[in-house]
Amino acid sequence: MMELDYIETAKSWLSQEYDAQTRQQVQELFQNDPKELEDSFYRVLEFGTGGLRGIMGVGTNRMNRYTVAMATQGLANYLLKTFPGEEIRTAISFDSRNNSTLFAMTTAKVLLSNGIKVHIFDNIRPTPELSFAIRHLGCKAGVMITASHNPKEYNGYKVFWEDGAQITPPHDRNIIAEVNKITSPSQVKLDETLHPDTIDGLDKVYLDEILSLTLSPESVARQADNLKIVYTPLHGTGVRIIPAALRQMGFKRIYNVPDQDVSDGNFPTVVSPNPEEHAALEMAIARAEEVGADLVMASDPDADRVGAAVRDDKGRMVLLNGNQTAAILTCYILSRWKELGKLGDGRGYCVKTIVTTELLRAICDKFGVELFNVLTGFKYIEEVVRRNEGSRVFICGGEESYGFNVGEKVRDKDAVITCSMLAECAAWLADSGRTLYGYLQEIYAEFGYYSESLMSVTKKGKDGSEAIRGMMAAYRSNPPEKLAGSPVCKVIDYEFPEKTGLPKSNVLQFFSEDGSVVSVRPSGTEPKIKYYFGTRGDGADERMAALRAQFAE
Repeated sequence: MMELDYIETAKSWLSQEYDAQTRQQVQELFQNDPKELEDSFYRVLEFGTGGLRGIMGVGTNRMNRYTVAMATQGLANYLLKTFPGEEIRTAISFDSRNNSTLFAMTTAKVLLSNGIKVHIFDNIRPTPELSFAIRHLGCKAGVMITASHNPKEYNGYKVFWEDGAQITPPHDRNIIAEVNKITSPSQVKLDETLHPDTIDGLDKVYLDEILSLTLSPESVARQADNLKIVYTPLHGTGVRIIPAALRQMGFKRIYNVPDQDVSDGNFPTVVSPNPEEHAALEMAIARAEEVGADLVMASDPDADRVGAAVRDDKGRMVLLNGNQTAAILTCYILSRWKELGKLGDGRGYCVKTIVTTELLRAICDKFGVELFNVLTGFKYIEEVVRRNEGSRVFICGGEESYGFNVGEKVRDKDAVITCSMLAECAAWLADSGRTLYGYLQEIYAEFGYYSESLMSVTKKGKDGSEAIRGMMAAYRSNPPEKLAGSPVCKVIDYEFPEKTGLPKSNVLQFFSEDGSVVSVRPSGTEPKIKYYFGTRGDGADERMAALRAQFAE
């Protein structure tokens, strides 16, 4: 992270290189908000291993048309170096956030000004459809303008490579190096008169391809009139395409939440458009009670994550966490693959991240399917897919943060196929009088009860960044001796690739003798430090409460 003399840097934004509105906003910070001035200019917004994400506003440490344009120039320079003499095609999509259209068009025009062909969607589209479009259109790279599930103040810039997955080594490091060379808007090529080509007619192709992966069309046909589904896009990109997917499968009783179908970057009906949070699903659950729905699903603004609620054995709506959804879908998909004779050649495999439930390993072991364990971030799941392409078959993979994918059509987590598969699983279970909640209890009965939870501590601004670094240093120098009373028997520090066999990452894991595990990592997308807790067996919930209390201190 490059820190700056923020006063001098802010003064440079008062020059004629910047438009009048930007200069006025910087002047107002000088006059009225010195703390905000410092936070806006004390560093350059880091172009990390996936791209940019930050609060919108003026300054080097904010998402704005200048930081987006400069990042895009760095990306363009890398593309031109990597594919000399070739026609370079790129694809761009964007979500419903404030300024997403502006940032998308800025990105497009900088790429065009560098002689790079650009295909852009005519309106908001999900991240997974962009991933699909990159390969379908023969692109070398793609950009998605989104801050995923972050609060409304944020926006972001995700970079994808020619395989449709988010960038991984060596491309991430190399792009970062090129971006860091661009230190002024004067280095950016930007012809405002240029216009990209519009992507048209891809929705049908995308849906046809991903829905070819479904496994129980007969069950859907039998339950189409019985199963009631409530879906909400939380003001985001899933608004048209996820209901369209469910209808194309044959489901008929699909209910929306009208106020949340409005594409609005202020996300007026929720505090945060994050399907991991109960509050984000409150309106959808109320709608489910109104219509007597069996299943509630919500996708985040760029429609790559899914939160779900199902009816328990007493008829009450209860939320599934990301680990539970992944366990249900993995068990369902592997069961159907076995029934359909698709597991026979042993080429199929699954993938999870290191902070995702070990229940997935137990399920895969039952079916004789290899499970790969990768760093946090869906791009690492898709890196395994890329490595095995042509020789093995990716069945499915998931992460605790509500991301899941099925098959190789899309190279990122995909709320569209996840919603489709979850609804299909509900129909398959209904054929034998069972429910999604009951199926989860069956899984626990067979493999043991697993309890997992997440705790996030927010530390904003420059002081917050320093505090998080200090916390990680303290955990390394003085790791806990016990987890909820059980002695720590193993510590894994992912800063040392030679010991883990995985790329270097700022993550610590502590394991206790009773089988509990705590993972600690700073978020790569928000000013937070995250704690992932896992326990299993008798008394798991009690140990979970003790773990949370221990680390909350």
